[in-house]
Amino acid sequence: MTEAAHDRIRADIGANDVVLYMKGTSQMPQCGFSSKVAGVLNYMGVAYKDVNVLADQDIREGIKSFSDWPTIPQLYVKGEFVGGCDIIVEMTLSGELDELFDKAGVTYDKDAAAKIRDANKG
Repeated sequence: MTEAAHDRIRADIGANDVVLYMKGTSQMPQCGFSSKVAGVLNYMGVAYKDVNVLADQDIREGIKSFSDWPTIPQLYVKGEFVGGCDIIVEMTLSGELDELFDKAGVTYDKDAAAKIRDANKG
């Protein structure tokens, strides 16, 4: 069961530049952490595949062992695991997410990314 789930995960992250494993969908997140990461990606205009782990128990458990990361959401860029909610928020605020997208050739709205940072300056 786990190997089949890992094969599906490998296929998803291989076929899509950006994949977010989340609870719910990009338009209807089902938890606050998933909502936060999807909100960042949506606001920045990133094209990504959302995978609703609530709809598939094998994927929900398989993604945790695949990445060796215990929580959801999980963001992948160009087949590489980037992190969960706290890491994505931190990377967004520091500009590291922009750098990652630039290096990976992922299109996003640079002005939107700057607005997120400006709105969160303390």
